[in-house]
Amino acid sequence: MTILDAFPLELLTQPATERLAYFKEKTVAHPRLQEVNEILMRTIAEPAGASFIFVYGPSGIGKTTLRLRVEQKLTELALAKLESDRGRVPAVGIEAMAPESRYFNWKEYYTRALIALEEPLIDYKFDYGVRGISRDNFGKINVESKVVAPALRRALENALIHRHPDVFFVDEAQHFGKVASGYKLQDQLDCLKSLANMTGILHCLLGTYELLTFRNLSGQLSRRSVDIHFRRYCADNPEDVQAFKSVLLTFQQHMPLAETPDLVSHWEYFYERTLGCVGILKDWLRRVLKDALDREATTITVKDLQKCELSVAQCQKMFKDIQEGERQLSETEQDVQDLRSALGLGEKPIVLPEETPKTSRPPGKVGKRKPKRDPIGVPQDVN
Repeated sequence: MTILDAFPLELLTQPATERLAYFKEKTVAHPRLQEVNEILMRTIAEPAGASFIFVYGPSGIGKTTLRLRVEQKLTELALAKLESDRGRVPAVGIEAMAPESRYFNWKEYYTRALIALEEPLIDYKFDYGVRGISRDNFGKINVESKVVAPALRRALENALIHRHPDVFFVDEAQHFGKVASGYKLQDQLDCLKSLANMTGILHCLLGTYELLTFRNLSGQLSRRSVDIHFRRYCADNPEDVQAFKSVLLTFQQHMPLAETPDLVSHWEYFYERTLGCVGILKDWLRRVLKDALDREATTITVKDLQKCELSVAQCQKMFKDIQEGERQLSETEQDVQDLRSALGLGEKPIVLPEETPKTSRPPGKVGKRKPKRDPIGVPQDVN
């Protein structure tokens, strides 16, 4: 692949802001992202009784990119129906803000969710039925400060029912868990569960492994939720290494510089400071590119990379969190044995038989009569 195959040559004559914006918008449909994207789309299409989808993964793995891709795809699939249902929003998402105190701000959450549901391109508006929520001359929603959280909650329920999205995304959902006590955490969970049940809208919570705190908080929620693990690339897996190199090569070829930098040769260094997370890699390269463009450099060097790299201490802390999250999501033979013992099934694990391939029947000869047999289990009429 040459530099001409990667980005438009005219970008080299554009201002630094344009070149940086081009790279910022560049995403790579790498195998891990495609895999999780397909699982998530299938689950949204048929949640099979689930009210929640939990997408867990390391910080910087690409969860926001995943959400935006799925939102775009759901919108494309719904275009035909939107012609007859102008008030519908196929998918909507917000980011849960980190609380400024020890208590999650539900009032702010409800307000931001209402704003997200009011797409500016939608002409169909409706009355929320709550005093203190109105619109200005431009149709923008205004929420008076006197409106309390329960009223906003009712307004959001009405909005979700009217807009009827296929899924409501909450990014950085681990912030729900940043509350004062375990008792409050159960309250957070009950509030979200009630909102999903009252509206019948599937909720997808995306977050770091901190979100695992919700996972086993309620047996009922465990039954009504689907877990999706957005895993990083692992250096001890040859296929993962190849995929990581491919991602690195794509970013290398899409950096709008006069001289294409050699990044792939140093893939281990990139892996070391990104822990196999594509989002961290992209952010790092963006910082490096910004610095290079500001200096009007023709390419980037190892020294440029080192100036913007995460420190070893940062990587060690992040990797410790990743290891703990991956451990919680893994199932060992001992876990299976403990479950079987608790259920009174004994220690011997059940082994499912392997499916034998089906052999196709040879076609019957032309003109050969097929004998008619009585259907099995169906009694015949007696005259």
